[in-house]
Amino acid sequence: MGESITDGTLATFLKKPGDRVAADEPIAQIETVKVTIDVVSPQDGVIQEYVAKEGDTVEPGVKIAIISKSSEGAAPAAPAEKKPEKAASKRSPPLESVKEDKPKAKVEASPAVDKPKAPAPPPPKRTATESVLPPKERERRVPMTRLRKRVATRLKDSQNTFAMLTTFNEVDMTNLMKLRSDYKDAFVEKHGVKLGFMSGFVKAAVGALQHQPIVNAVIDGYDIIYRDYIDISIAVGTLKGLVVPVVRDADKMNFAEIEKTINGLAKKATDGTISIDEMAGGSFTISNGGVYGSLLSTPIINPPQSAILGMHSIVSRPMIVGGNVVPRPMMYVALTYDHRLIDGREAVFFLRRIKDVVEDPRRLLLDV
Repeated sequence: MGESITDGTLATFLKKPGDRVAADEPIAQIETVKVTIDVVSPQDGVIQEYVAKEGDTVEPGVKIAIISKSSEGAAPAAPAEKKPEKAASKRSPPLESVKEDKPKAKVEASPAVDKPKAPAPPPPKRTATESVLPPKERERRVPMTRLRKRVATRLKDSQNTFAMLTTFNEVDMTNLMKLRSDYKDAFVEKHGVKLGFMSGFVKAAVGALQHQPIVNAVIDGYDIIYRDYIDISIAVGTLKGLVVPVVRDADKMNFAEIEKTINGLAKKATDGTISIDEMAGGSFTISNGGVYGSLLSTPIINPPQSAILGMHSIVSRPMIVGGNVVPRPMMYVALTYDHRLIDGREAVFFLRRIKDVVEDPRRLLLDV
């Protein structure tokens, strides 16, 4: 499941006992703290039984199913059942003893810790039990997914660890929108992908990170680690929760490469096929709440990064241009940063660079 993941929750079985399966065909899904992983059949055969239940916590190497090698379908699977059952019965005592011993060790260890602390532990246990009772009328209780638990933990840890401060600016989207309108057809015809606003902001962020490298750095103990690469994480909302795939070496990409990479990662995230490696790392995050209609927000830093850029909805507002009041498509942008590492001056200059590049994309050609 990856080096950073030690266990997962058996979310659902995709096949039933008696079903025929082919080698490498998914038979179940494991939900981890980052992604949902398919469990595939190691061989052709018939599923005889499941030895784990939906909702169980499983680790790599744990057996969840017995599959017969019979090629005659579900009918001849019956005689073959005896051997797996015997094998299972032979193996099950040590497995059960291991499973039972671990909880017993915990139960025996708990009183040893609780006894010196007076009789306070029992009430919390009763409260926890009472909280699991059926909900009140017109309420329903649904367990949090592992992904949602992980997101909640990471965001709270971020608040507890970082000295977060947010600075704001507003961007006139006129020129970027005109650039997109003028070349959208030619862009699609040549590159096979639509030209969106995200690639413009990624390019702007790359330039800003190069001008203010401290924003791309991170604190490690009492040291500062400067990153000589720019891997930009793009926050993507899915039905199962927030995932943050990474556009690697964004500073070496053009507009088309960025758009293709983002579209591919977003599709995988939505389909649930994105891999752990595609979400690992990242030195800076961009979150676009504007696609949902958000006008303004203070995004939370994605650990262990030091800053995050929040994009918002584009709203036509009256602006003074050349002494005249004219309507302009405006967007509020927000930069939340770790004030332990990044000073206000650097944060403001960073966001100002984003504004300058988006308002005048010609700067990217001249590198000014």
